Amino acid sequence: MTTGIFKHIDMAAMPPNVKPWTKVDADAASFKLLEHKRSVHNLRGRESEFTTDNSGFAIYNEPAKEKKFTDDAAIRNCNGYYGEVEALLRKHIPGIKKVAIFDHTIRRRAPDAPRAPVQQAEELLKGRYQIINVWRPIENPASDFPLAVIDWRTTQPGDFEPRAGVATTQDDDDRGKEVRPDESKWYSTEGYEVKGETMSVSANPAHKFYYQKDMTPDEVLLLKCYDSFGEGQPLGKKGLAVRTPHTAFIDPATPEDAPGRQSIEVRCLVFYE
Repeated sequence: MTTGIFKHIDMAAMPPNVKPWTKVDADAASFKLLEHKRSVHNLRGRESEFTTDNSGFAIYNEPAKEKKFTDDAAIRNCNGYYGEVEALLRKHIPGIKKVAIFDHTIRRRAPDAPRAPVQQAEELLKGRYQIINVWRPIENPASDFPLAVIDWRTTQPGDFEPRAGVATTQDDDDRGKEVRPDESKWYSTEGYEVKGETMSVSANPAHKFYYQKDMTPDEVLLLKCYDSFGEGQPLGKKGLAVRTPHTAFIDPATPEDAPGRQSIEVRCLVFYE
């Protein structure tokens, strides 16, 4: 076990009737974050206790054929890493009808985040569907800045607050011509519009944090971001995890000479029979 400092949205400081927002092009938000020190439990040796259904996450030993992740076209190829991701999801989660991979992000010391086109799958949304991120270290163990998850069973519905992602309003002809935002207007939403939504997480002493100490490139972490059959959803089933909060954290036990963390995260829409 180790400890970490985690930042949570401070809803008590939010003005009444104001929805939290963050800007996608600037380090600006409508809310404040409070720091909380928490214990983080090591998953190693206990992996079989956790699944995407009960806790919202799962760890598997699944070495990838792809090792360097430097060729974006090879990653996205159905016979490349995307194909490996689909195969491991089908191997470990029964009843999958279709997997639609809609993008991936590679994070290194000098981050570069290639994106793949979104695949349309509206006709499949009538049944059960999930958003699952498949996260894996690259080249070296993720000892530096490891990823922590919260067991969904220790959360409450009120812990989650929808947060809008706002971006500048622009025509298609303006794309690729973005300029650095004016810092004097960082906290104004004039000229911005909502482009998406994620969830912020309020602090709760009941939350139980976990991580896979020194997670290796041969290991993969499944992170459920949403489940249409999760408890509390319109078609929800009691005891079925809706999502798992997750974030990187600074582990005070990390050796000073540990190499910088590198990782790939593939976002998938998973549809069921």
